[in-house]
Amino acid sequence: MIVKSMKNTNKLLSLLFLILVAGNVYSQTLSQKAQISVITFGPGNSELYSAYGHSAIRVYDPINRFDAAYNYGTFDFNQPNFYLNFTRGNLIYKVSVQDARGLIEHYQDNNRSITEQVLDLTQRQKQLVFDYLQNNAKPENADYAYDYFYDNCATRIGYVFVEALGEEIRFDDNFVEEPGLTVRELTDRYSAVEFPWGKLGIDICLGMPMDKKLTNMQYTYIPEYVFKAFGIAQVQNNGEWQPIVKATNYVFVANDDNANGPVITPNLVFWAFFILILVISLIAKVKKFSLRWFDLIFFLLVGLLGLLLFLLWVATDHAAAAWNLNLLWAWPTHLVIAFMLVKKHKPRWLNWYLMMTAILGVILVIFWAVVPQALNMALMPAVLALATRATGALLE
Repeated sequence: MIVKSMKNTNKLLSLLFLILVAGNVYSQTLSQKAQISVITFGPGNSELYSAYGHSAIRVYDPINRFDAAYNYGTFDFNQPNFYLNFTRGNLIYKVSVQDARGLIEHYQDNNRSITEQVLDLTQRQKQLVFDYLQNNAKPENADYAYDYFYDNCATRIGYVFVEALGEEIRFDDNFVEEPGLTVRELTDRYSAVEFPWGKLGIDICLGMPMDKKLTNMQYTYIPEYVFKAFGIAQVQNNGEWQPIVKATNYVFVANDDNANGPVITPNLVFWAFFILILVISLIAKVKKFSLRWFDLIFFLLVGLLGLLLFLLWVATDHAAAAWNLNLLWAWPTHLVIAFMLVKKHKPRWLNWYLMMTAILGVILVIFWAVVPQALNMALMPAVLALATRATGALLE
């Protein structure tokens, strides 16, 4: 859900816009013609991050010639220790003020649907929201600790209005048509078909916190549900509650390009890999030749994966990477075992290690569907391949 860099033209327009409003950006009083709206950008199919859509708040004031989008999905590559912090899960995002028309054109050029919900606010309420946004956009206030699922560019939209309007706004959580989904299940709805490899990466790297059931309001980490939440939200006007959305404008409807997922999927690749391993292992047994050098590479790669998963859990702030049950098969200890497999004289305990690897791998596959973490089905043949080679190495 990170916003990609705009085209050079849009960048120039945004820069000119910021220069024009810089002089009075923090003290401007909105005119009676001003309106505030929530813009929802539909999912894209070019990159994994675009699959979930995006949200922004627009402030349009034709009298003051002000048309700004407040975008909570940006970050600064030049911030100190950016890459180190990003790797460790210390994600610092910021709200940026952009030319609204330029942002809309950017998404339209990328064939992303755009919907604008114009809000029915009093003049005082508009000014409260605007003042909050302006203050939040100051350099000293703009940064926030980003969380993919609980505090992101979409959840921040509702937060702004709650902070600015307090008890004058209320959200009804009946906007969810299928309550009780887990974080992983809801995330899959937007990535599984067109981005199966991205889904595989998520399922490998993120552990049991992804299988926590969401409350209805927590669905709003997905922009579509921000749109739905505002669709039935209410605002108080002269002591009476009324719908907060005055009008819904479908600014742009994306062309249906019939985009489908890739032909080569993880399931296809890993099942083909398992069958190949099984056939080669049987041939090696009959022809009596060793696969020890293949086993070195295979166990080394699985061990490296296990080490990565372990470090994501214990050495970073990626909360969703904790308690990752992929470590039931991707053991970091395989890193050491890999080099022992090529030795002519192997220690006796290595046989027990290989036996446990094979047995636990088969048990995991048998109980795949009832493991507390929803393991990716494409990994099942990978686990079977590992068990096959552990058995093959044991029998050599």
